[in-house]
Amino acid sequence: MNNNSGTPSYFEFTVFSDYGSLRYLFFCLCLLIYMTIISANLVIVLTVCVEKSLHQPMYIFICCLSLNSLYGSAGFFPRFLMDILSDTHFISRPFCFIQMYIIYTYVGHEMTLLTVMSYDRLVAICQPLHYHSKMTFRTVLCLLVLVVLYPVCMFAYFLYLSISLSLCGNRLNHIYCTNWSILLLSCVDKVVNSIAGQFLAVTSIFTLLFFVLYTYLRILLVCSRSSSEFRGKALQTCLPHIVTFVNFCISVFIEVSLSQYKINEVNTFAFVALSLEFLIVPPISNPLVYGLNLPQISGVIIRSVKIHSTIPPTKQNIC
Repeated sequence: MNNNSGTPSYFEFTVFSDYGSLRYLFFCLCLLIYMTIISANLVIVLTVCVEKSLHQPMYIFICCLSLNSLYGSAGFFPRFLMDILSDTHFISRPFCFIQMYIIYTYVGHEMTLLTVMSYDRLVAICQPLHYHSKMTFRTVLCLLVLVVLYPVCMFAYFLYLSISLSLCGNRLNHIYCTNWSILLLSCVDKVVNSIAGQFLAVTSIFTLLFFVLYTYLRILLVCSRSSSEFRGKALQTCLPHIVTFVNFCISVFIEVSLSQYKINEVNTFAFVALSLEFLIVPPISNPLVYGLNLPQISGVIIRSVKIHSTIPPTKQNIC
């Protein structure tokens, strides 16, 4: 580390413990989780892409949700699996900031995408006759561009703040790189950076949260004046989104809450498990929630499985 310039060339994760031979058990478990995330989300992506009847805004957004899960998982799991087996837990400065940026943009994309999906449900339920005229291909494309660019630009500012800091250490009390853990290493007054980061984060999260609450308030008002059959159909399409949104908000809240504690104030194993929650639970639960609760998707998946299972084996030539 270059102490004179205040810019360490590498960081060390201090949370990892030496579990001896148990590390191989943890590695296999985490690898199984990672493979499950990849498989489950790829099924959703391929189902929506291949089936033409699913080329609609709602399913396109679900497909993007699965793509984002694959993106976030790829930014975390490969490095995490290496650290489980390794005796040393060093990460270079560039890779640390890349990992931090990927994880933060994954969170941002998830929040903005879930917000856009709530708007899609609002138009579909409250203005069904105008749905196809409002949710055109161009509108969907513009919304997806907004979903991608907003977190990319916002977290580029966080990244700039972190990179420009003069640091007096290189030990990160976390299992992956975070803006807060790097901020704690700052040699200079970090109040301005801390306030700016917290203000942007809180403003963005609560703005998106209030918009989602507003859309569902409108949906509830419409459903209260409609028939029971209409309410049943509305609930069928909204329930997966509600479950996904609440689950992700809880996951992010846990991660933000953990950043306010010192590692010696909580159990290490509990700290690691809770830190992994928002990187494991949403990417696994999202495809299950949408795949099992939406008959349009589950029907296509079941039909594809049946078709492949009934294909007769190819005849082999017997010499």
